[in-house]
Amino acid sequence: MLSGLPRGFGWLIAAQFSSALADNALLIVAIAHLQFLSAPVWWAPLLKFSFTLSYVFLAPFIGALADAVCKRRLMGWMNGLKLLGAVALLYGAHPMLAFALVGLGASAYAPAKYGLLTESVPPSSLVAANGWVESTVVISVLLGTVVGGALISQAWLQSAGVQFASTVWPVSVGSSAVALNVSFMVVIGFYALSALCNLAIVPSGARYPARAWHPANMMADFWRSNTTLWSDRSGGLSLGATTVFWGVGAMLQFAVLHWAVQSFGLTLDKAAYLQGVVAIGVVAGAILVATRLRLRHATAVMPLGILMGALMAASAGAPSWIWAVPSLLAVGGLGGMLVVPMNALLQHRGQRLLTAGQSIAVQGFNENLSILVILLVYAGLIAMHTPVQTIMFTAGLGLVAFVSWALLRRSRPPGLTTLLRHLVRRD
Repeated sequence: MLSGLPRGFGWLIAAQFSSALADNALLIVAIAHLQFLSAPVWWAPLLKFSFTLSYVFLAPFIGALADAVCKRRLMGWMNGLKLLGAVALLYGAHPMLAFALVGLGASAYAPAKYGLLTESVPPSSLVAANGWVESTVVISVLLGTVVGGALISQAWLQSAGVQFASTVWPVSVGSSAVALNVSFMVVIGFYALSALCNLAIVPSGARYPARAWHPANMMADFWRSNTTLWSDRSGGLSLGATTVFWGVGAMLQFAVLHWAVQSFGLTLDKAAYLQGVVAIGVVAGAILVATRLRLRHATAVMPLGILMGALMAASAGAPSWIWAVPSLLAVGGLGGMLVVPMNALLQHRGQRLLTAGQSIAVQGFNENLSILVILLVYAGLIAMHTPVQTIMFTAGLGLVAFVSWALLRRSRPPGLTTLLRHLVRRD
């Protein structure tokens, strides 16, 4: 199944899958922890906000770090930081601070992982390799939300293991608190599994010229790299697409949870399963384009962003969760078909114009800055009691407007018939 891809690629997939699964399960359990603390609803997106801060503020340095050391070793170190953040939550650290620590590990993990991918895989296999990576990332989101939902459910609270833990836990904090503590321990186990998989990853052997680690010089170098990638015709298009996609996707992650609880009366664990429906769609779309589309045809997927935004806006009016499932599945499918080719094109152009680690750092900076801004706006709107349906509808229309603008700027914008031809006939 991994034919044509380098030796050790499967272990890279397994390591990032386990780590990303733990990240997403930890988010659901942490949201339940906020509910247990009677925190305001708008605190939930701030967990993701604190997680993302390191991606933005450390971006000028993590690309250079990923290029300066063995990427496999760096992935191991950063996975250890994530594990430390989960342990901090277990021992009562403030959720925002703990997630900032997890985000610190994730921020350097990403350029190491994608940089290793770009160094190891030839351009002819880059879309397929990204299909594997993005599919397993989204599967880990799906399973992470399912596992997280299970770890906060009544069935978990009443399970024999948690009941036993309640009797032997060293501090009397109540059965609900003990269940959450055991849930944090399960998540820590997934981080430990990722660390074991990481040991089998094969280094690429790529080496880059040494850089002077002077903060001012690194900031200036990063700004030049950022300008270079945005100025490139293909690089700027793909960077814009992924930046908007991940910002809207982060908002949708929390909006679906809030929407399901507020509009459909679902509990948080059931709402997490509805969130997973989007992830199933992303996996299906990612697999489709990974097996049928070549890198040279990557821009043909751009018109799908218009369909995705329109469907997202329409989904906000679903009268019940039964109607919401197929629309969210389609939104996820279109998103998967859009982001995988754009990601592959961005990595390809980034490596040509910059270095593997620096290009991924630039990509992470822009995508996560988008996440920060959109989550701040979302949290503010929720704090002002704006209906979540209104937020989803507006975000969908915003996505339509952006993709339409990006297509109009191209001299020969691709059409849906171009994409369909490439999907039906593999060439």
